[in-house]
Amino acid sequence: MNIIQILNKDNLDFKDICTLLSLSNTSDIELLRQKAENVLLDYVGNNVSIRGLIEFSNYCVCDCLYCGIRKSNLNVTRFRLSEEEVLSCVDWAIEKNIGSVVLQSGECRDKETIRYITQLIKLIKKRSISTALPNGLGITLSVGEQTFDTYKSFFDAGAHRYLLRIETTNQKLFSEIHPNYQLFSKRLECLESIKKIGFQLGTGVMIGLPNQTIEDLANDLLFFKELDVDMVGMGPFIPHNQTPFAKADIDKKTNFLLGLKMISVLRLLMKDINIASTTALETLSPKGRILGLMHGANVIMPQLTPVDYKNKYILYDDKPDIDEQKESIFGKLKINLNNINRNISFNQWGDSLHFKNKNRKQ
Repeated sequence: MNIIQILNKDNLDFKDICTLLSLSNTSDIELLRQKAENVLLDYVGNNVSIRGLIEFSNYCVCDCLYCGIRKSNLNVTRFRLSEEEVLSCVDWAIEKNIGSVVLQSGECRDKETIRYITQLIKLIKKRSISTALPNGLGITLSVGEQTFDTYKSFFDAGAHRYLLRIETTNQKLFSEIHPNYQLFSKRLECLESIKKIGFQLGTGVMIGLPNQTIEDLANDLLFFKELDVDMVGMGPFIPHNQTPFAKADIDKKTNFLLGLKMISVLRLLMKDINIASTTALETLSPKGRILGLMHGANVIMPQLTPVDYKNKYILYDDKPDIDEQKESIFGKLKINLNNINRNISFNQWGDSLHFKNKNRKQ
């Protein structure tokens, strides 16, 4: 079966996905890109949803073997933003008509941290209610593995989307990038809890892990479909230089291209979900995030974290924008989106159409 026949299929199977992810011919990859972009425009539309990203803390109880803020990295200066510092970011988002924010941090499960996050959600909601946003800002959380009751408290406080990356669905690979007390089964349990509570469920994987195969990545994409996720954020694997994976043999060019193909194939596989064009793409290419959008993504997350803290939240090497003010970042984003004829959804939560469509059917 040739590339055109595969791209015209209504449903892709495992073999089709492997074939598409293995494409190396430039013209074939462009056909994939065009098909993904057409599906995006047909099912989701031309608008790009903006999530103002606030990285509010780099404290973490986990020890993932590739991550710069892992608890064993003693070179990190730890921080947690005050409530007023977070709200200052929120005020800026409101001023710029950004309708949604992401609260992201290292993973902590102590009572004080849970109280702090719950209070932040409530404060953001109260602060942001207006004529333009009658229910306040949309809030996505990405704060790791928590208990069912903790997830429920976040949801009840007003957060409505949650991102917890599975990282890889190959359990052997999962064990190779985590200490033995961080369990794949626990990650799956948390994803199910998030979904059961009523969050819009987001997950994602790293692309180009040592020993990862095309078949692994195909299984990752099929996992997203089986779990029936509402949003996905995935990007190239880039280890931090102060971790056990510092000297991992990484083919950046291959991983970048794989990242774009993964976005395109996922768009064909799950036509109406939200797909983020991630910062990791920009790390490997100056226009990585824009290319991600051109390959089928519809969400982008510009940094709102104060500059004084951004260089302390370094998950991987060469992270972009760490010295730039949010005004500059947002200004460049608007220009770049205009250049590819994509519109920004101002004062919108940008909820997953997939989530909305599921609810209509119930």
